[in-house]
Amino acid sequence: MIRVLLADDQALVRGALAAMLGLEPDIEVVGQVGSGDEVLDAARRSTPDVALLDVQMPGKDGLTAAAELRDGMPRCRVIVCTTFGRPGYLARAMAAGAAGFVVKDSPPEQLVDAVRRVHSGLRVVDPALAAESLATGASPLTTREQEVLREASDGSTVADVARALHLSEGTVRNHLSAAIGKTGARTRAEAARLAEERGWL
Repeated sequence: MIRVLLADDQALVRGALAAMLGLEPDIEVVGQVGSGDEVLDAARRSTPDVALLDVQMPGKDGLTAAAELRDGMPRCRVIVCTTFGRPGYLARAMAAGAAGFVVKDSPPEQLVDAVRRVHSGLRVVDPALAAESLATGASPLTTREQEVLREASDGSTVADVARALHLSEGTVRNHLSAAIGKTGARTRAEAARLAEERGWL
C-alpha cells in the first residue's frame, strides 16, 4: 500500500482528494491537515510514503512544508498539487525537494498516476508547466538585485530597504532600476510580481 498524507486548506478539496485516492486498491490516505504548520507533525505520526501538498495554505505554505519534510522525513516523497500553475512555483517546489508538481484541474487518473510514479522514485511534472518553465529560463537577476526586490516587494520605501540591507539609498535605487529593466516591468511592484511568478525570487 502507498500511504498518502493530504494537506490542503479547503476541506471540500481535501475530502474529494481523499475519497478519490481511497478508491484505489493500492493507496491509503493516512492523514489529512488544513495548514502547512501541521504537515511535519502529521507526517511523523502517520509515516506516509507520499505527501500531497497545496501551495497556498495558512501558516507555512506548501513549499516551506515540502522543505521541512525533505529535511525531517527524507523517505516521504512530496507532490505539490496546486491551482496556481506558475513556473515560479514549479522552480521553488523542485528547490524545496518536491518530486512532483501537478495542477488541480488535471484529470483524476493523472493525479493517481503521479502518486504511484513518485512513490516508485520517479519525478512527475505537469508537461505544459515544464515547457513554460524552460521557456522562462534562468534568472537574469543578481543575488543583490533579488534581495533588494524581495525587500521592496511589500511596499517598503527605498530608505526602508537601504536600512534593512545596510546599503545606501543610491545603491538600492540602482539595483531596483536594474531589476525593473531585466524583468521588463514598469514599476518595482510589477517587477517583484513577475520575478516571483518566474521563480526568480
